[in-house]
Amino acid sequence: MKKVELLNLKGEKVKDINLNEEIFGITPNNNVLNDAIILSMASLRQGTHKTKNRSEVSGGGRKPWRQKGTGHARQGSIRSVQWVGGVGGGRYGTPVPRDYSKKQNRKERQIAIKTALTEKANAKEIMVVENIKLSTPKTSEMIKTLEVLKIADKKVLLVVKEFDDNLILASRNIQNLVLILADEINVLDIVGTDVMLITEDAIKYVEEVLK
Repeated sequence: MKKVELLNLKGEKVKDINLNEEIFGITPNNNVLNDAIILSMASLRQGTHKTKNRSEVSGGGRKPWRQKGTGHARQGSIRSVQWVGGVGGGRYGTPVPRDYSKKQNRKERQIAIKTALTEKANAKEIMVVENIKLSTPKTSEMIKTLEVLKIADKKVLLVVKEFDDNLILASRNIQNLVLILADEINVLDIVGTDVMLITEDAIKYVEEVLK
């Protein structure tokens, strides 16, 4: 049985708690995990890039000059792709709006999250605390809490069951801290941080949802 220490906000051990082996102790499936990471990153792309092609630029209703006798290369329209710069020819092979999103079924998404959580547990990068209750909304209090837990210099994923105003306000200006709800847990945040700091009720919720 895989165990992890339950700590209080003073960094003191309260007890050991057991992690669900079906979630934190599976055989990792790195192929599915990699697909989930690619899917998550692709979903962040807007896909709104666009430049005008030959049919969309203005002008070019007639030949810019006659075919022969001018000393210039023959031209049919100033909308052609070789007319660059201020003249305003169209562009060839340039980006057009597209949807970068990919698909992954529910079972694969769960396996990916379980794989990420298993890798995190194996690396001893999961810290469980009784709760995160701050007396003030000050950033300094949140930083002090991270210092007491000896993770202030790491990129931290803080997972809680519910938000409160003090926690949100105290966390939002800390660049190396990502605050999410337990029902928003995702592969990209798990693998993109050094330590997952999770409250006791949040880890119970995650185990209940993923089992």
